Amino acid sequence: MIELDGSESMIFVCRSCNKEKTLPVDSERYQKWRDGKGYIQNLFPELSADDRELMLSGTCGDCFDNMFPEED
Repeated sequence: MIELDGSESMIFVCRSCNKEKTLPVDSERYQKWRDGKGYIQNLFPELSADDRELMLSGTCGDCFDNMFPEED
């Protein structure tokens, strides 16, 4: 956990492209999620779906879209 401007943040790295992203993450809510005491979308509604996916699977939105392209 790092602190930026007095708020907690974490750096997440995409497993595919190694791009880093710093996200505002409250340590108590993060620990609840890690302990299985809540759903990520409920504990972090302020984060985008792409940011939550990065936390969840270690895959950024761009790499996720490349792995699972929309079908026509």
